Amino acid sequence: MTAALDGLPAFDGLRARHWHTELREDGVLVLSFDREGSPVNTFAQEVLIELDSLLERLALDPPKGLVLRSAKASGFIAGADIKEFQTFDEKGTVGDAIRRGQQVFQRLAELPCPTVAAIHGFCMGGGTEISLACRYRVASTDPSTRIGLPEVKLGIYPGWGGSVRLPRLVGAPAAFDMMLTGRSLSGSAARAIGLVDKTAEPAVLVDTAAALALRGAQRPFKQRFTAWASNTWLARKILAPMLVKQVARKAKKDHYPAPYALISTWERASGGVQALLAAERKSVVKLSGTPTARNLIRVFFLQERLKGQGGKDHKIKNVHVVGAGVMGGDIAAWSAYKGFEVTLSDREQRFIDGALERAQALFAKKVKDEAKRPAVAARLKGDLAGDGVKDADLVIEAIIEKPEAKRELYDAVEPQLKPDALLTTNTSSIPLDELREHIRRPAQFAGLHYFNPVALMPLVEIIRHDRMAPETEQRLAAFCRALDKLPVPVAGTPGFLVNRVLFPYMLEAGTAFAEGIPGAAIDKAAVKFGMPMGPIELIDTVGLDVAAGVGAELAPFLGLTVPAALAGVEPGKRGKKDGQGLYKWENGRAQKPELAKDYKAPADLEDRLILPMVNEAVACLHDGVVADGDLLDAGVIFGTGFAPFRGGPIQYVRETGVDNVLTRLKQLQARYGERFAPRPGWDSPALRP
Repeated sequence: MTAALDGLPAFDGLRARHWHTELREDGVLVLSFDREGSPVNTFAQEVLIELDSLLERLALDPPKGLVLRSAKASGFIAGADIKEFQTFDEKGTVGDAIRRGQQVFQRLAELPCPTVAAIHGFCMGGGTEISLACRYRVASTDPSTRIGLPEVKLGIYPGWGGSVRLPRLVGAPAAFDMMLTGRSLSGSAARAIGLVDKTAEPAVLVDTAAALALRGAQRPFKQRFTAWASNTWLARKILAPMLVKQVARKAKKDHYPAPYALISTWERASGGVQALLAAERKSVVKLSGTPTARNLIRVFFLQERLKGQGGKDHKIKNVHVVGAGVMGGDIAAWSAYKGFEVTLSDREQRFIDGALERAQALFAKKVKDEAKRPAVAARLKGDLAGDGVKDADLVIEAIIEKPEAKRELYDAVEPQLKPDALLTTNTSSIPLDELREHIRRPAQFAGLHYFNPVALMPLVEIIRHDRMAPETEQRLAAFCRALDKLPVPVAGTPGFLVNRVLFPYMLEAGTAFAEGIPGAAIDKAAVKFGMPMGPIELIDTVGLDVAAGVGAELAPFLGLTVPAALAGVEPGKRGKKDGQGLYKWENGRAQKPELAKDYKAPADLEDRLILPMVNEAVACLHDGVVADGDLLDAGVIFGTGFAPFRGGPIQYVRETGVDNVLTRLKQLQARYGERFAPRPGWDSPALRP
């Protein structure tokens, strides 16, 4: 052993490109990850190569203990570098990249000294996997600390030893709950299942980790027994079919193969750690080449693009919402939940009271700490007189879908606004050029179109018009990000993007329903394609009254005829909100009549539903409703739930082939009429792979 390594002086204060070391007085070496040139820590191959070299040297002369931490305030480790992973897929070298990660983490696991991961902030994917390769884990008590394995959302599963180590650490039930859902845990929740050994305040996190490295810890017998018992051969044979059944209720195997491959590999693999890692690697490499994985990774980057819009400078503190219906009330509640001071007005107090009651239910669900709930609730105030307008930095109008009513409101509100305040409308279909005609400050007027239910739907359309200032769009995009929403800028033409694409789909569903095709069969065909909800159930969910309003605006623009099922709305039969619509609703669930056992849906039903949506998406791209095909796919996926594993309607055309889709459209046109005629834009180069 060389003198340079003896006592580890060579490692004290070492600063490699991405890893820094500090030897504490107690003999514990702190290894800090600080990826060069990046605001967050992610694992690129050069990062892993550098770590491997360090670990190789540490194995020769180990310290008394090793603490792995992040040097970045933003969080621990976000996981693998997904962009780099994409290039490996293109080059066919995914297997090599996964093998390297496995080998480096296994080298860490085999170090002849206690190792502790000190986790603060986000710890995702590869970050969680490297912590699993340590002997112990300590998590900070800060609310920002979240530990998860979200790879299933990218069409793969943990491939750097995570799927091998986690079930054997916390037991199969808890491990699969994390891996199959991609759900992340707080530090305390992770400790409860045995994923972390201790929690500590951020200020003493490294000290706590160092003490754990020196003294060790014994996990409770129950945790150790569950970890062993749930991974025996018999337990795997019993649990695997149960897990498959659970997954099948949420996702089809041909749409999302990763959860099924994860369960199957865990059930069948046996032998030592290297054999288990080899089985994991083989399975994940195979999954990485599937269209599902490639499309879900593409969707990940689309989401990141939307998140990057607008920056952080929204200059908005006070928000005033006019209209306390379902949309307006929920927009107000969500804004208050996310930290804004909100006033909510309507023409009658009873509407405001109903919205405030719904808001309390949201706060009870979202704010787990009861002591913090009153402060959140206090940010939302009923305002019958509309006094909040004069103090507002942003006014959101969410009243009835009638242009004249909206213009009348703007005439009353605009004179009260502060000079830099923004005025916006939540209209779902009315062109903004029509609404901005009488606006005094059109540069500060825009559309801010949310989707129902506000708490669940991630997308907000920022609706442009020809006289809107660029700064207005930037401020609204930043405001959306502060709300944890995804903003997509769209042209202010009828229906904008999402409703324009969705309307032909819902219209065709209504037409098929009027023809006598059962609603359950229509919904089943759409879900089989990959939609999160069938169109008949969707019509009831958004409300027949809302659907009729959108139809009145869009049908003439698109040259479509509205079937009777969607044209008129009977009182008390508006859908889910009334308990009766196209379906009967009980306890918030549609009561769908059972299909006859011998019933066979028409063979072209799926095409009848999906292709009008794809056709209109192509027309939207042609008309410049959004800047490009990627933004269009992002808007439609996050605004309608369009099957993410298909990558969006434009990506669907690219993968299926323009000629293939056009042939099927023309067959429907010949069979059912001109509503299926190909719309302008099918000759666009953007539709080619």
